[in-house]
Amino acid sequence: MVKVWYEPPPYGPGTSLNRPSYGHQAGGSQLIQQLSRRPQGLLIAGACVGMAALAYIPVMARENLPFTLSPEYLAAQRAYMRYHNMNPE
Repeated sequence: MVKVWYEPPPYGPGTSLNRPSYGHQAGGSQLIQQLSRRPQGLLIAGACVGMAALAYIPVMARENLPFTLSPEYLAAQRAYMRYHNMNPE
């Protein structure tokens, strides 16, 4: 059996000169580097708003929606839940 000795970089990741640092490397995508420098809260909020906008496109178009979004189906589901004493909201 061979023992492997791990020696971490002297002052944390990215300080060793003979090994690459963790995370994105220099010379990578400019977009990734710019996004990584922005405040995280703003970036996460922007991503959530973008995904919500993408998810709303089919609802806005009202074409080929699933049958579970029809008003009759929703009314029947709420009536079933009321009959069985389940709070629908």
